[in-house]
Amino acid sequence: METRQNSRDFLRHVLLAVGSLMMFFPFLWTVLSSLKDISQIFVVPPQWIPDPFVWSNYPASLEAMPFVQAYMNSFYITVIIVTATLISASMAAYAFAKIRFPGSNVLFILFLATMMVPKQVTMIPLYLVMDRIGWLDTHWSLIVPGALFNAFAVFLLRQFVMGIPRDLEEAAVMDGAGYIRIYWSVILPLIRPALAAIGIFTFLGAWNSFLDPLIYLNTPEKFTVPLLLNNFKGLYTADWSLMMAGTTISVVPVLLVYMIAQKQIIEGITLTGIKG
Repeated sequence: METRQNSRDFLRHVLLAVGSLMMFFPFLWTVLSSLKDISQIFVVPPQWIPDPFVWSNYPASLEAMPFVQAYMNSFYITVIIVTATLISASMAAYAFAKIRFPGSNVLFILFLATMMVPKQVTMIPLYLVMDRIGWLDTHWSLIVPGALFNAFAVFLLRQFVMGIPRDLEEAAVMDGAGYIRIYWSVILPLIRPALAAIGIFTFLGAWNSFLDPLIYLNTPEKFTVPLLLNNFKGLYTADWSLMMAGTTISVVPVLLVYMIAQKQIIEGITLTGIKG
């Protein structure tokens, strides 16, 4: 019996190791390609180890495009979107889960229904709205829709808030707390792991977003990092070495966020699976 269990554990670990390598392979290929001469990237058979290591690809990539400006644009847009999403989604989740008001269930169902609408359906109407209010070629067209309309975040946080015992709210009410005080002092601390998970998901989505900046932005000084990387592709050729170097640099903030908030992220994702 114990031998069979050990065999299952060994097979499970082998499958997990293979899956991890498959997930890690694209990143490894990107990093190695960023250190190669462009003539070595697509040779057959593949040359995995750069020979020689072309470290100059990194400074050349930074000098070829206004990367610093694009980094600043991506950074502040992402921070605003993540912060606004956590605030707006948690407040909406608290309202839908704990506050009874006429039409709350219908409104929540309509809100959830927006997740079923493909993004391609809303692209043209949203573009016309941005054109009408004068937000084309501005960062507002990226920040406002991304920060205020995240139905997935609201749904996920609502599930967490519904699991909070009502006795805690009643105790807070007896102490004279209102909705705002209960939200800030009782609800937010208890859903911190879920907020961490939502925060990292939102951060990844906002930082790596390519389609929305491509649709709304025209001025190079306003480009985000993914949109700027696309400029390495010419009409007939692409400078893959510099593109891979720029891509590797663009991954650094994501890795830092994960390393700093690793514990909260794993805990949040685990609890997300349990609650879902």
